[in-house]
Amino acid sequence: MVKKYAHVTSCQVKVTTKPWERMKFDNKGHAHSFYREGKETRWTEAVVTKTNPPSAEQFTVNINSGFYDLEVLKTTNSSFVDFWRDELATLPDMPDRMLSTKVLCQWKFVSTDLATLQQLPFDAIFAGAKRNTLDAFANDPRAWVHASVQTTLYIMADRILNDFAAVDDVYYALPNIHYFPFDLSKFGLKNLQSDAEVYMPIADPSGFITATISRPAKGKF
Repeated sequence: MVKKYAHVTSCQVKVTTKPWERMKFDNKGHAHSFYREGKETRWTEAVVTKTNPPSAEQFTVNINSGFYDLEVLKTTNSSFVDFWRDELATLPDMPDRMLSTKVLCQWKFVSTDLATLQQLPFDAIFAGAKRNTLDAFANDPRAWVHASVQTTLYIMADRILNDFAAVDDVYYALPNIHYFPFDLSKFGLKNLQSDAEVYMPIADPSGFITATISRPAKGKF
């Protein structure tokens, strides 16, 4: 800039990096899946309700736990094709794409009995929920075949319910964080479709996918 333009006396360039950590499974770095280390927040809430007011001797305890702001990204093994199209659709089929989201995960426990809840391995359930979230995102082959965010969400929740009988339902919110190839053709460079190497984050518009996956209701008889 300062060499090309005589009227420019100074030029400042600032580059900011947001480091990604490679996901590890069995102590091996994953080929194409990453996350931001230490960015997520773990939380728990409890609601105590009297069942025979005004007596405080009988009550139920509802506990919800979860985490949010777990940012993940994979650079391949994700697609979005054959979706519903109408006159407003602008997104083309994407047989291979980057997939990134900032995970919010919440689970509710089956029991409302305090004595039962006190015996639950809360730390192990949290660790398992996070592990299943990352593993389903990076490794579950069902997420490759049916690669929509909606299917990936279901797989994550299904794995948590299968692993932990104490969990009654799982809620996920997975907002899309889009990275699209930047058109460099005006600079004489190929960077679209199979040639794409440089991607640009796009804030809006983007999808916001949520769902609650629950165990089947038990019959009364």
